[in-house]
Amino acid sequence: MAALSSLLADVRACAICAEHLPHGPRPVLQLHPSGRILIAAQAPGRRVHDTGIPFNDPSGDRLRSWMGISREVFYDARQLAIVPMGFCFPGTGKSGDLPPRPECAPAWRAPLLARLRHLRLTLVIGQYAQAWHLPNEGASLTEVVQGWRRHWPAMLPLPHPSPRNNLWFKRNPWFETEIVPMLRERVAEVLA
Repeated sequence: MAALSSLLADVRACAICAEHLPHGPRPVLQLHPSGRILIAAQAPGRRVHDTGIPFNDPSGDRLRSWMGISREVFYDARQLAIVPMGFCFPGTGKSGDLPPRPECAPAWRAPLLARLRHLRLTLVIGQYAQAWHLPNEGASLTEVVQGWRRHWPAMLPLPHPSPRNNLWFKRNPWFETEIVPMLRERVAEVLA
């Protein structure tokens, strides 16, 4: 645990991309070696940057609903790790938040994920996380999510739960009827 504490302190003090962050660095993640579920997400949004709490926004509300778990379970690092592709809010662009900074994942991802020795389920959320964790899966996020069975039950690709994706959910009703019930069942099994 001492080595992990040191690593997490280094991550939380990271400023490798500070010059590109309009709101400054504030790395946000959650990790404990006993975590059984990994949320491999994209990057914190503005509200998460302000609070320092991962998924402390409407996206997190939707994700917890998909998983069928409470905030208390979600924020228990001994059960659930949250390691996004970028740890800091990258800023806002014309159509939403900017992509995760490219410096973060190569610098920190491998040593952090190596500490998760009890993982039983990885939720790969959004196109940037899917490009890292599932690099040869398909041309579009929809194709990757539709191919979820290839990785089941250890991994599940998901669209980002952001309200900005409501049109995607409307166009792809199979996601809520087919995948969400399987996700809830698997989460309950892993956390039992």
